[in-house]
Amino acid sequence: MARPGDHHDHTDQTACDSQVCAHAQDHAARAPLALQQASELCKTRGERLTPIRKRVLAALYSTHKPLSAYEVIDAVAADMDKKLAPVTIYRTMDFLIAQGLAHRLESRNAFIACPAYHAPDDVVVFMICESCGGVDEVSSDRLGQALQDLTRQHGFKPQLRIIELAGTCAHCGA
Repeated sequence: MARPGDHHDHTDQTACDSQVCAHAQDHAARAPLALQQASELCKTRGERLTPIRKRVLAALYSTHKPLSAYEVIDAVAADMDKKLAPVTIYRTMDFLIAQGLAHRLESRNAFIACPAYHAPDDVVVFMICESCGGVDEVSSDRLGQALQDLTRQHGFKPQLRIIELAGTCAHCGA
């Protein structure tokens, strides 16, 4: 799987014009390898990346924007002769999230493919661009340690270590 820090170049200021977005290009470029790695990861864990699971993950990689369950249904239906039931999508998303292959963005009630494996105690930060809808996923050991210290001081035991930041990416902010 890709490692934290393996993300697209935010110094390319031409990347978020109305026709092409660097978020989308980056997501699409890594999709074939990510799908292969996801299949290998599942096999190593004794899990199956079934054809439906693979199609759902491919749908998440087909865009740089988080997708709602119903948008996933529509994206998968474009490749199949039938539409999947919402319960099928939610079960599939539960599997992909449990395997670390996707994330749910609570603020958007939507899902996105996970480009990098994170250990269960890693803090994952999603930077969501309000202009292009692109999402960058990063992790920081220093931030993780600071949050661990803070939660320990207050006797809080977090179960989910995800932070969502909304703003403008470097591409759109130029």
